[in-house]
Amino acid sequence: MTEQDGRPFLYVVVCAAGIAVDADRLITAAQRRGWAVGVIATPTAAADGFLDVAAAEALTGRPVRARSRRPGEPRPFPAPDAVLVAPATFNTLNKWAAGIADTLALGTLCEAYGLGVPIGVLSCVGEALAAHPAYRESLTRLRAMGVRLGPPHSGEFPWERALDLVGQPGQGRSQPTVGPTSMPPVNTS
Repeated sequence: MTEQDGRPFLYVVVCAAGIAVDADRLITAAQRRGWAVGVIATPTAAADGFLDVAAAEALTGRPVRARSRRPGEPRPFPAPDAVLVAPATFNTLNKWAAGIADTLALGTLCEAYGLGVPIGVLSCVGEALAAHPAYRESLTRLRAMGVRLGPPHSGEFPWERALDLVGQPGQGRSQPTVGPTSMPPVNTS
């Protein structure tokens, strides 16, 4: 377990979806469950007002990360015990499944898989984009990697339920070696 103030550490990856403005609800729920939280945002989520960066920083007591560290900069977060992507967008899911790591958020997701860190995903993808064959193929690949995909939702975004995808704090990493996690994927069909 990677502890920060005696608590396991959860990375929350936030993508640029309209509902990201309410990501503080996820942070608060995670903290109530015993997680220390660090937020990593896609560049658009952080810069274009999708995420309330000031609120996330006030809640976590840490900077919201949207860019890679410069040489010599200290690591602002400890290694994660789990990673939760919410809301996850069409773009992020497709790029991640393809192994593209052109942002800090995507690089973190690609690396977390290789470290055996439990990863949960709650997407926010409209029906028209979800119908695209590349998206369906990406979900198949992510499931095969052991990523826990939350079920499609309608209405209110289930922030609190998203935490169920990564288990309880303190369960720790499944394996510190390269390869899929030992957690079974959640069926989204």
